[in-house]
Amino acid sequence: MKPSCPFPFQDYPTITLAHGGGGRFTRRLIQDLFVPAFDNPDLQTEHDSAILPRSPKQLAFSTDSHVVSPLFFPGGDIGMLAVWGTVNDLAMSGARPIALSVGFILEEGLPTEDLYRILLSMRQAADEAGVRIVTGDTKVVERGHGDGLYINCSGVGEVLMDPPPAPGQVRPGDAVLLSGDIGRHGVAVMASRDGLQFQTPLESDCAPLNALTETFAAYHLPIHCMRDLTRGGLATALVEILEAAGLSLEIEEARIPLEPEVRSSCELLGLDPLYCANEGRCVVIAPERKASTVLSLLHQHAPSGNACYIGTITQAGQVPLSARTEMGTRRVLPLLSGEQLPRIC
Repeated sequence: MKPSCPFPFQDYPTITLAHGGGGRFTRRLIQDLFVPAFDNPDLQTEHDSAILPRSPKQLAFSTDSHVVSPLFFPGGDIGMLAVWGTVNDLAMSGARPIALSVGFILEEGLPTEDLYRILLSMRQAADEAGVRIVTGDTKVVERGHGDGLYINCSGVGEVLMDPPPAPGQVRPGDAVLLSGDIGRHGVAVMASRDGLQFQTPLESDCAPLNALTETFAAYHLPIHCMRDLTRGGLATALVEILEAAGLSLEIEEARIPLEPEVRSSCELLGLDPLYCANEGRCVVIAPERKASTVLSLLHQHAPSGNACYIGTITQAGQVPLSARTEMGTRRVLPLLSGEQLPRIC
């Protein structure tokens, strides 16, 4: 059920500097806008911090900041990104999210109805991921200094895997699996920003990935490493893992699934889809003997359902990452230099 909002939109249609002053306007903004959207027992204490239950497990902690433009795009918004981005970072460390903290930098002039719409989106995203937003903070900056809204989201989670997945666990012979098609988030945001239209509507791939972690943990699978594909895309994520592990990988480019709209947009604009941003995709690196089991679970539980095997880890070669192209040639995939599309998440 959509929470009712007692905030007087008609009296304050946009955020004002007074809403960041720490007094009556700030209190009303929090009590009438944020609290109804995120209502839970932890927030009802109205204290400076949330008290979390003691956990017998190791804890993972992560933080993520979001500055995406525009605030709303096909398939998502900045609030959804903030929640699921933090949830996914915890999940990639083998953790189940317990609680989130959110910090809002509001720009003077931001429509309050847009803000409330984003808050409700965050509540829905948190509910879907099975986590609660338990504490946070709000500040207001002058018009022209904040581009509407920035969000920082931090999260704590219980580590379910022993040892936790990490680049240092990767070994030669490990299978590298991709959870689904790539590049949709980057292209969807770019299309929304620049007014591009497709014959078939293309939406961001925004999705929570913590269910994958919990499934792998339930099956006691020896997952060596996981990494969600955000800025820099698939290629950058793999290079970071391989450089940390001191190993190499050649991926089969023909195996990597792409939506037709992503492929055609990248060809038209000169972008490499291997470097396009994602917000609901990951790579999973596991022992070869467990690859078929992991791939089967990815097909069942990954958001897109079209998971695939893309390569096998090898001893360190001349370069960390390369790709065997559809034409049979080999190309080197370095770390992304610069940004294909800034303000993407």
